[in-house]
Amino acid sequence: MSKPAAQAQGAKRTKVVFWNEMTGPAQQQLNTFVKDFNQSQSKYEVVSEFEGNYNEAVQKIINTHGTDASPAVFQSMDISTSQIHHTGYTTPVQKFIDEDHYNVNQIAAGARAFYANKGTQLSMPFNTSQPVLYYNATLLKKYKITPPPVNPSYSDITRVATQLTDRSHKKVQGMTVEIYGWLFEQFMANAGVSLANQEDGHAGTPTAVNFTNAATVKTMKWIQDNLKKGDFVNYGAGANAQNNETASFLSGRLGMFMQSSASIGQLTTGNQDQLGITYYPHPDGQKSNGVAIGGASLWISNDKPSNVQRGAWEFIKYLMTAKSQAQWQVATGYLALNKDSQKEAVLQNLYKKLPATKVPGEQLRAATPNATNSGIFLQGLIQERNLTQTAMEQIYNGSDIQKSLATAQKSMNAYIQGNNRANGY
Repeated sequence: MSKPAAQAQGAKRTKVVFWNEMTGPAQQQLNTFVKDFNQSQSKYEVVSEFEGNYNEAVQKIINTHGTDASPAVFQSMDISTSQIHHTGYTTPVQKFIDEDHYNVNQIAAGARAFYANKGTQLSMPFNTSQPVLYYNATLLKKYKITPPPVNPSYSDITRVATQLTDRSHKKVQGMTVEIYGWLFEQFMANAGVSLANQEDGHAGTPTAVNFTNAATVKTMKWIQDNLKKGDFVNYGAGANAQNNETASFLSGRLGMFMQSSASIGQLTTGNQDQLGITYYPHPDGQKSNGVAIGGASLWISNDKPSNVQRGAWEFIKYLMTAKSQAQWQVATGYLALNKDSQKEAVLQNLYKKLPATKVPGEQLRAATPNATNSGIFLQGLIQERNLTQTAMEQIYNGSDIQKSLATAQKSMNAYIQGNNRANGY
């Protein structure tokens, strides 16, 4: 085909601009998906554009809506779900699910529930992670320590951390829990406790949060007590904490830590030690309720013509096929959300090579979605995380648990009331 003829054929396609925030291997795989989708059909041409980090992208999405610069389909982080929905700038993917009689049940229920509201699927979960507990299985074997069970309680983790610290004569730090609002939320989710009223916002607009509930106090006491004993260690907050805990873990100086399942690739590449993975720990004396997902989802803008929106949906469907989702997990560590992905050879080969990589997906599928493990439908979650992280920092440094949580709760409730007034709720 001559160059002008190829250009003419390209010009007939409907252009679908896709904004994303992926970097590294995830960006490479996403570019491959875009190229493969464009070659798989002749109706649409997806153009992928990188928009910086999640926070930057949200502002650009809101600020460009209604202009030629806005995207047709975009990726937006988990905690901006309520914010994006309340702009009124999107067409819920439910519209296309209904039109196509698309079998949405093939997509993991726990992931779908996070991006749904009152029975309507607002966006499609895409790059999805679960918070998990990592442990160095080689270290545990060296010190003759029985690994924690797949679904551990707080006591199970305390036992391993104490034994590691004692038997290594403090050469190994037992465990760390990063000062991270996402982890704070997951402790509440797994205990079956709502962070915000109105069933974490799934039944209506929240008017208050509850950080001072018994389950959260119990969790913070568990961490504080173990820090005082020296069986847990405090690495602080933010990127430095994550980098330091990862480096310590890989060098055999740290036995256990909790982080996103998307860290698996980083923890297995070139690591001579065997990686162990368990579900997120739950309070003693009760079953785990399940944790919420992390990551981001795909939204369709409503300021584009119907044929462009249809192209956006066709691209989303392509990304959610069993084959695409299996490739996505292998390339990135994010979870394959199509249930049939588990049959794909590329994913089965990963499990044979690294059996522990099955655990995060099993945790996701084991939990029955409910109001407390399907995310918090609340505007201002960035504010909530800042406040809970401040409380965690104070508690880790020995402050009164109830008082620290109450201070954060009071500030967040004031923020919610002001935000609700400003928005006329």
